[in-house]
Amino acid sequence: MIFGRVKSLDAILATAEKKSLHRSLGAFQLTLLGIGAVIGTGIFVLTSEAAQKAGPGMLLSFIVAGFVCAVAALCYSELASMVPVAGSAYTYTYAVVGELLAWMVGWALILEYAVGASAVAVGWSNHAVGLLSASGFHFPAIISNADALMAHIQLAFGAAPSVDLTTAETVGGWINLPAVLISIAVMGLLVLGTTESAFVNAILVCIKIAALLLFVALTWPGMNTAHFEPFLPTGSIGVFGAAASIFFAYVGFDAVSTAAEETKNPQRNVPIGLIGSLVVCTIFYLLVASGAIGAIGSQPVTGANGALLEPGSAEMAGRCAAITASGAIEPLVCSKEALVHVLQVIGHPIFGWFVGLAAVLALPSVVLMMMYGQTRIFFTMARDGLLPTKLASVHPKFRTPHIVTYVTGAAATIAAAFLPVGKLADYSNSGTLFAFLMVAVSVMVLRKTDPARKRPFRTPLVWIVAPLAIIGCIALYLSLPLTAILVLPIWGILGLLVYFLYSRSRSFVGRGVIDDSGEAAPDATHR
Repeated sequence: MIFGRVKSLDAILATAEKKSLHRSLGAFQLTLLGIGAVIGTGIFVLTSEAAQKAGPGMLLSFIVAGFVCAVAALCYSELASMVPVAGSAYTYTYAVVGELLAWMVGWALILEYAVGASAVAVGWSNHAVGLLSASGFHFPAIISNADALMAHIQLAFGAAPSVDLTTAETVGGWINLPAVLISIAVMGLLVLGTTESAFVNAILVCIKIAALLLFVALTWPGMNTAHFEPFLPTGSIGVFGAAASIFFAYVGFDAVSTAAEETKNPQRNVPIGLIGSLVVCTIFYLLVASGAIGAIGSQPVTGANGALLEPGSAEMAGRCAAITASGAIEPLVCSKEALVHVLQVIGHPIFGWFVGLAAVLALPSVVLMMMYGQTRIFFTMARDGLLPTKLASVHPKFRTPHIVTYVTGAAATIAAAFLPVGKLADYSNSGTLFAFLMVAVSVMVLRKTDPARKRPFRTPLVWIVAPLAIIGCIALYLSLPLTAILVLPIWGILGLLVYFLYSRSRSFVGRGVIDDSGEAAPDATHR
């Protein structure tokens, strides 16, 4: 039976104990890791896209996305306190509903972490190049993006380029060198060690929080309530569409659970890190988004026929160019550096420059946590035999999974070098939502199959909270653009091929052993 392979919680804990990572993180560090993973891409990069989809109603979108994450976080907290090992949703699924679905969750998490890390690296590159331009240094376009390359690739496959070919060849490039450099730097930092990474991350978190507090302090006093009308220009569909996209703004809080095996007193500290970081980030999102809307407005841009334009589309770019060419102020929805643009419009260009600098300094922390989460997922899957066991090697000096870090870093770097931000956030969301859904399912199943097991943290009202998490994940998934909806099943089919052609026959549970030491696993059910 393909659903018969379940690795018991006792076997998982025993494996982790034999080949464990160094426990060095406390509750405060975990909370900062969560904030570092979450605050960044969404508020610095995706605010404009959310505004185009929902207008001022994007405030509700942040609440909707935050609520889905909150109920998922409560489910995560129970499982993470019971199973304080690396692996996050993959490990929990393996223990509850079996190897096949666990593999699919781990495979889907590649979309969340690896694709997410690449997207953030490209977003950082855009901000860095913009900051250099504002400082009088114009970074060559040919090595700061891959617009020309992607336009030619799309044309070669008979598709209409998302960027006008003439424009792409004039201002576009062939490789995103800044994104490559930041990806390599983060990879090197992760190899050095978790404590060192957390220390650097803590500094970056403080910088980004200071920048956002400055933004709120400058925009709230002059807030114009008229800019909030109409509040729902695109209706509830727009609100859920924006929520589905800016869900990426919350992605990363679950990376806290992947650090469980490197956490002191994980039963107490992991739930604190998960829920604490989520609460802080949600408050910041609402404050900053309200300040941006109140300062210059956030009504969507429409086409000549009055139809709402798709963010990032060629039509949207053309409409924005026409607006600015007419001498009008560039709308919030057209800006690639939304917060910087708001401060420039309201007469604070110097502070805008500093906020841009903070974004350049802060976004690497998001790349770090995305890549961190991916390496720990791969590490755990390799430790279970589903991936080459060499990937589970731990560096003799730094005590970090260095080989899998190199592999993850190389893949993220290549993607960041040649792929545009574009729809990467939506693609990443599809994998994340699937993982969150499986965590909620696992909590309910485990309450039935193993009710007596000690639960240092219990999800409150689990039979209400977990179903709400499932319903929320499905609703947001169905609110994604069609291409993003299709990515998950296509990626899943590829994952099934890898599983049945390689991983299934090499699984330690399937072979009756706990790990590569060859020890028997009498408590691991396998068929």
